Amino acid sequence: MSDEDIDTSDIPPLSEEFFAKAELRMPKSPVEITVQVDPETFAWFKAQGETAEQQMAVALKIYAEAHKAYPGSQVLST
Repeated sequence: MSDEDIDTSDIPPLSEEFFAKAELRMPKSPVEITVQVDPETFAWFKAQGETAEQQMAVALKIYAEAHKAYPGSQVLST
């Protein structure tokens, strides 16, 4: 599908006020770590077709985001 084929008629145009309040937020650089993973889990990630490291990072991010809403969960800063 090309951009021209997308129906955006239900999306209102952005106002000058929107752009006046807009902030540029750049993604943070990833942190490299070493972690031990059991062979079966690593084999499953490797079998998914993309790099195992990227998929594991996404899985950890999803897990962390899902658990932020629970009382008692803490975010550790370094």
